[in-house]
Amino acid sequence: MHRALVLADRGESQDEVPVGCVIVRDGALIGEGWNRPVSTNDPTAHAEIVALRDAAQRIGNYRLSGATLYVTLEPCLMCTGAMIHARIDRLVFGAPDPRRGAVNSTTHAFETQGLNHRVDVRGGVLDEECAGRLRTFFRARRVGG
Repeated sequence: MHRALVLADRGESQDEVPVGCVIVRDGALIGEGWNRPVSTNDPTAHAEIVALRDAAQRIGNYRLSGATLYVTLEPCLMCTGAMIHARIDRLVFGAPDPRRGAVNSTTHAFETQGLNHRVDVRGGVLDEECAGRLRTFFRARRVGG
């Protein structure tokens, strides 16, 4: 999660919402990303999607079985769907997202009937540190914007 926080800071330095993500398999980093929708004009460029794409390219397969995805903010519905398609085994996230979080907050996407893959979830890891970055970012935007 510490590396994901570094990536969140990188996103913030590029005027993106500070969310960072890493994907690890067998103890090795196989993918990483940070939010990039603004800089790339791509609504799908969430940190998780960027990291999933990076990992798939690095290993030469879009199936990421055995991997754990670490992200600083509870994933949205789009990102949970991508994790299911990628066959991510485990999700570890930091801060909950009461408005868009699709793991525990607004819905329980991984519990949808008919899914052929389940993701083990652990939330709240370094949640104060993760949430603090988001609070600081949005507070500065309200004051300055």
